[in-house]
Amino acid sequence: MPEIDPFTAQATLEWLIEMGCDEAICEHPVNRFALPERQPAPAPPAAPAEADTPATPDTAPGTDAVAEAARRAAAAATLAELHDAILGYPYCDLRLGAANTVFASGDPSARVMILGDAPGRDEDRAGHPFAGTGGELLDRMLAAIGLSRTAQGAASAYLACVLPWRLPSDRAPEAEEMAMMLPFLRRHVELANPEILVLMGNQPCGAVLGQRGLTRLRGTWTEGFGRPALPMLPPAFLMRNPTAKRDAWADLLELAARLDP
Repeated sequence: MPEIDPFTAQATLEWLIEMGCDEAICEHPVNRFALPERQPAPAPPAAPAEADTPATPDTAPGTDAVAEAARRAAAAATLAELHDAILGYPYCDLRLGAANTVFASGDPSARVMILGDAPGRDEDRAGHPFAGTGGELLDRMLAAIGLSRTAQGAASAYLACVLPWRLPSDRAPEAEEMAMMLPFLRRHVELANPEILVLMGNQPCGAVLGQRGLTRLRGTWTEGFGRPALPMLPPAFLMRNPTAKRDAWADLLELAARLDP
């Protein structure tokens, strides 16, 4: 193979990282999305010949997986049990390609719970939401109104992602993936029981509110999962669009005013 110049090598590396190829794991490729072979479910007992039972239509794809997610989420009485339930949930293939399960960070008893988009590369590596430079920006934003993910009590903030696993190449989540994990997200909010939800991204707005269009939704109070919710621009958006920081500051002041006793 002919040698390439340093500039081409750097451009190639940046392209690979952008495509999600950011870790050298072994010499040979491994298909991390290949599911282990499952044993076929036992056939249900046949109905008696004399019974006149109407035929049941085939179950839609994903229906059983969603029902199982709802059952496991409802059975979790604590956040620790919910974390274990997510780890043990076998139907969402995203877990097979993720380095870590990203659950939450901060004080679960905080008045404010911030929901972000699905984990990216930094979150997947760190194992917690809002990592890397975006997380550093969020920490500065919260500090500006007296909140911190490392604090306890009134000054604390609790952070989580709308999905616990990174999506391949950071693509948008599919409807089936969101449907399977929505019961866990809803139960997460129920168990943390914050006074206020902050929805930082289109994905949490879609999951919680059933709406998208963050630049239109931001800054307007609404209700999500039975509590006040405020859509806000996420740090990643602000880093790409610095002029939007003025809107983010206005939203932070609105949040601070709502928290002021």
